[in-house]
Amino acid sequence: MIQSLSNLPPSGESLHILAKELGNRVHNKFCIRMKSHNQMVGKLSHIYNEYAELLAKDSKEFDVLPRERWWKVEAEHSSGPSLLGDNTQWPHTVVMELGTYLVDLMVKHMKVNSDILSPAYDRKFIPVLYHMYTFRSNKQVGFIKPHPILTQMQQDAMETTLTFDSYVMPMLCPPVPWTSAKFGAYLLTPTKMMRTVVGANQHEILLEKCQDADLHAVLDSLNQLGNAAWRINQPLLDIIISIFNDKGNEKLDVPPPNSEAPKILRYSQQDLATYSSAEKAHLKRELVKAKKKCSEMHSLRMDALYKLSIANHMRDEVFWFPHNMDFRGRTYPCPPYFNHLGSDVTRAILVFAEGKPLGPGGLKWLKIHLVNLTGLKKRSSLAGRLEYANTIMDDILDSADNPLNGKKWWQNADEPWQALACCMEIANAVRSPDPTHFISHFPVHQDGSCNGLQHYAALGRDVIGATSVNLIPCEVPQDVYSGVAQQVEEFRARDSEKGLKIAQVLEGFISRKVVKQTVMTVVYGVTRYGGRLQIEKRLKEVDDFPKEYIWDASHYLVQQVFSSLKEMFTGTREIQDWLTESARLIAKSGNTVEWVTPLGLPIIQPYHRTRTIISMKPDTVKQKNAFPPNFIHSLDSTHMMLTALYCYSAGLTFVSVHDCFWTHALTVDTMNKVCREQFVALHSQPILQELSNFLLHVCIKQLSQTKESRRLILK
Repeated sequence: MIQSLSNLPPSGESLHILAKELGNRVHNKFCIRMKSHNQMVGKLSHIYNEYAELLAKDSKEFDVLPRERWWKVEAEHSSGPSLLGDNTQWPHTVVMELGTYLVDLMVKHMKVNSDILSPAYDRKFIPVLYHMYTFRSNKQVGFIKPHPILTQMQQDAMETTLTFDSYVMPMLCPPVPWTSAKFGAYLLTPTKMMRTVVGANQHEILLEKCQDADLHAVLDSLNQLGNAAWRINQPLLDIIISIFNDKGNEKLDVPPPNSEAPKILRYSQQDLATYSSAEKAHLKRELVKAKKKCSEMHSLRMDALYKLSIANHMRDEVFWFPHNMDFRGRTYPCPPYFNHLGSDVTRAILVFAEGKPLGPGGLKWLKIHLVNLTGLKKRSSLAGRLEYANTIMDDILDSADNPLNGKKWWQNADEPWQALACCMEIANAVRSPDPTHFISHFPVHQDGSCNGLQHYAALGRDVIGATSVNLIPCEVPQDVYSGVAQQVEEFRARDSEKGLKIAQVLEGFISRKVVKQTVMTVVYGVTRYGGRLQIEKRLKEVDDFPKEYIWDASHYLVQQVFSSLKEMFTGTREIQDWLTESARLIAKSGNTVEWVTPLGLPIIQPYHRTRTIISMKPDTVKQKNAFPPNFIHSLDSTHMMLTALYCYSAGLTFVSVHDCFWTHALTVDTMNKVCREQFVALHSQPILQELSNFLLHVCIKQLSQTKESRRLILK
């Protein structure tokens, strides 16, 4: 309770979130205590130590999976308590009631002297926390807010340590392999293989119906991702911490402290009396804007403090990120604050713990990777990117040697910190006696080119669409975002000639950057309204664009982007429409949409209008709108898992950030080959036909159950 109090932001926290956190932490402590009482901890210790010894052997067998190693050792220690123990989850209502009870205790009994910060005559005890209500999305929400005295005390105290629960930190030993949907990841803290939405337990029911053998491929891919060992890039971390402690740098994504926030001006009633109504309204808007900016700056600063503190704490360690997944099968590291899915800053300070020599082609891939991070040569071939990297070697070496006092070339990259880290790695490699023998710990990324559209183009056997997203060999890489921008520009030029004012205003402003986010998210179900907001945001970032035309321009451009995509990807819209209509009919019949991925993972959409035990009515709008993007996400995840499994059998270190795959520079070519082979293998299956058969089978089954239940009720 004291810990949750110290983590409370000055703006407060919703009662729901605070209660859920407290309830879950008590549940975790209870589970660990029970495992100790049941003598399970001793048995687990023996099994884990033997498993870790097998993992650590130099002569690794890549035809034996970590899950199989664990099973072998566990079979040798079959006597004694079960490792599964009693992992029964407390019902959500119990967790919430317990957490709410603890919060109420804190509100009632935690008090402080009113004169603790400044002497006063009327000394009295006042509550540290108070309960208030606020509105979120037109709903009244309970909020717990700290008293300003507490906030001031915490700021003045200048705590030198942060306290984290062990399960939000990276692990200092390899994760326990997932052997079932209920067992894996941390040694003692209970963890679910599939993250679920509160109140929706259909996933757990589906997973329980599955035979463990059906999930082996999914479990093994999670184990492959979790078994990648990491270290901190110490030189880079030191540079980032020095900037963080020296007022930050917004351009480099190192948030400045609150002292750099805009000052919130205070006005007396006498001052306000002299202002007109329009001036008062302007002052109020400026005050709201300043408060919002201060709040955002505080949140970003604290987030960076968490990440950098954890990185600094782990600077001399080798550590691991256990993985689990969401209901679509997309994988995520379990530690939430610091992991390789984070921002440019976080990714830059992470390197593989295991080093591998660059070999004959590794330095080439480091240079190409650096050019990719700059975002400068999107339309150049790999050879062109390599040639460009060789022409800027002076800038690369200067960035590595004098990152803060040199020419600062790296600071203009799309991903500046990762670019700087890569500059340092290249500098170390080229200055070594033989770059081919240089041991590199650096992860090289291979990113999908609009991955969602790649899957749609493959599903629809769409040749034109497939060409624009690099599914067909080309002389130079195709860039779908530039292609859409070019086509939209053609539409604009045509309309401009016809005398359309907004088309004339937009001349020279249609760029890849303006349309990229909308093109990327159309495949994941973004609406025209959402797309317009995305384009509006990008246009606001263009200094020269006349602000009075932003609404009209964003409205016009989103229509042109959708029209362009319709021409380029003929099959995509048809597949999306079929998926949407199927989901609408299923939801309208009173059922939720479910399917099974090609790797055997059962998926069900957790969108309901009501979440009572008696009735779980599906939300028709959410079910139909979410089905196309969720289905594509599940295919994307399946492809990643297949790539992970085959990379393991080839002896590669492999991790992923969804459609971005990471490995050593030495093994990029092997990973690329595996990635392409598995994409072809996946889409060689009749995916849409099998989905159609499954949906029909489930619908017929549910319909027959409904008729049967009606007959019984009538009887």
